[in-house]
Amino acid sequence: MEKLIVLGTGNAQAIHCYNTCFAMKKREEYFLTDAGGGNGILLSLENNGISLNQIHHIFVSHAHNDHILGMVWIIRMIATGMNKGSYEGNLHIYCHQELEETIKTLTRLTVGKKFYRHFDERILFHIVENGEKRVIMGDEFTFFDIGSAKEKQFGYTIQMENGTRLAFPGDEPCREPLFSYVKGTDWLLHEAFCLYSQRDIFKPYEKHHSTVMDACQIAENLGVRNLVLWHTEDKNLSARKKNYTEEGRKFYHGSLYVPDDNDVIIF
Repeated sequence: MEKLIVLGTGNAQAIHCYNTCFAMKKREEYFLTDAGGGNGILLSLENNGISLNQIHHIFVSHAHNDHILGMVWIIRMIATGMNKGSYEGNLHIYCHQELEETIKTLTRLTVGKKFYRHFDERILFHIVENGEKRVIMGDEFTFFDIGSAKEKQFGYTIQMENGTRLAFPGDEPCREPLFSYVKGTDWLLHEAFCLYSQRDIFKPYEKHHSTVMDACQIAENLGVRNLVLWHTEDKNLSARKKNYTEEGRKFYHGSLYVPDDNDVIIF
């Protein structure tokens, strides 16, 4: 992977930014992780100059609406390209066992057969298991169950061809059983629902989320070199970067990123 394109940075209830999802570019292809909660994913891709013809690999972490519903639109539009002969190759979707049927059911209930007829022929599902390694687009992915108490959810690490290591532990706090995947990594992509100073307002712990302070302490203790904070509330977007960075700097001494939608991070 060469760079990360931030398609969305908000949590499930965000309306002033898109739900957290992202694409990683390698040469002329993109690896998409989650698709947000609706057809806003299509605008996010367009805003970043990403064609659906450049997407052949997608990872879906879990079944919450702000991560999975955009997949219906992705599938519909790519299947349209398949029907017209303008989309070359196959679409590969990586997810845990239960998610395959969830994605298929949502699609069958909401779009026509001419789109979902490509399931298992050109739209292929690859079931990932805890600890499983796969080489995708030339980089080694290790998938893992994050141990969510809410909804079965997987994350991954990537060992890139250029030597960079990246960890994405989903949209919940990185817990101790996952530390071995994250320790000493070059990049950690971690949720931060709100500022610790605003925990009584947004109540992140009730939702199994963390604060900026929590995420930064984890990254500091695990020797992470670069930390990206997202999946946040959206009540004060204009000051989010400043406020989150100021609080985070008190607890983390690596390179801290608080991106906005459409930001690009170079590895």
